[in-house]
Amino acid sequence: MALRIDGKKLASELESRLHKEIVAGIGVAGRPPGLAVIRIGNDPASGVYVTNKERASARIGVVSYGVHLASNTSKNDVRLKINDLNNDDRVDGILLQLPMPIGLDEGPLLATIDPSKDVDGLHTYNLGRLLKGEPGPRSCTPAGIMASLNKYQIPLEGKNAVVVGRSILVGQPMALMLQAANSTVTVAHSRTTDLSAITRKADILVVAAGKPQMIGPEHVKPGSTVVDVGIHRISNGSNDAEGKTLKLCGDVRFDEVEPLVSAITPVPGGVGPMTVAMLLVNTVARWQEHCGLSLTLGDLLP
Repeated sequence: MALRIDGKKLASELESRLHKEIVAGIGVAGRPPGLAVIRIGNDPASGVYVTNKERASARIGVVSYGVHLASNTSKNDVRLKINDLNNDDRVDGILLQLPMPIGLDEGPLLATIDPSKDVDGLHTYNLGRLLKGEPGPRSCTPAGIMASLNKYQIPLEGKNAVVVGRSILVGQPMALMLQAANSTVTVAHSRTTDLSAITRKADILVVAAGKPQMIGPEHVKPGSTVVDVGIHRISNGSNDAEGKTLKLCGDVRFDEVEPLVSAITPVPGGVGPMTVAMLLVNTVARWQEHCGLSLTLGDLLP
């Protein structure tokens, strides 16, 4: 039986640590950390994600300054709101919830965020810091994966790592973080020829392809570590007592892959909770920086 990398448990431990950091520093800082999540439109999944982030913030003592804008909000009005938050001294972190409604280009809007408040690590300046190995806020999902692998003492140095997916949100920064940990990294994607031939060589396989259950036993190396970033709702083939026919799954066929590997992240409860936890890590780290406190979270920011 493979080791299950329990992101929910690790996230809870991180929340306890962050709460202690806030209690220790608030007297000198004179205020708690502040996080503003900007949601545009009414995408149901985004609504769930934002609620989870706000609840996690409240648990550790971060104040939420969330903004919910209509789906027809103009690009200029979104920029004005971002600039208001850039200039608000109570706000240490700003996150633009993705995806954007049709008609809004996320690139220019992300570039409007003050890089020192970019707690999603997606500003061009912060991605450049990652590329150069300089300290700064890191993209939350790959940073959470790195923290999980470190906590479970899964060796990375000298290992073959394959990342399936090349998005700026997960795939690209994930590859850079693994390279920085001295792994030999291959990035594969939807147009990769003979994907399984590549993934079977991976000691560390990170799957962020966005396709439900695309990775099966034919794709994995026995004894490897598999990290499943995907989360999807698919039919479970039958109705339950409430008439529901959906279940959650990832990009990996968990039940088929788990017996073959040494460690794996479940869906749900693996990568997702750590993504939220790393958002809080970035926010508290920015708060420490803005308030002149000692920076104590560097070990969590690859």
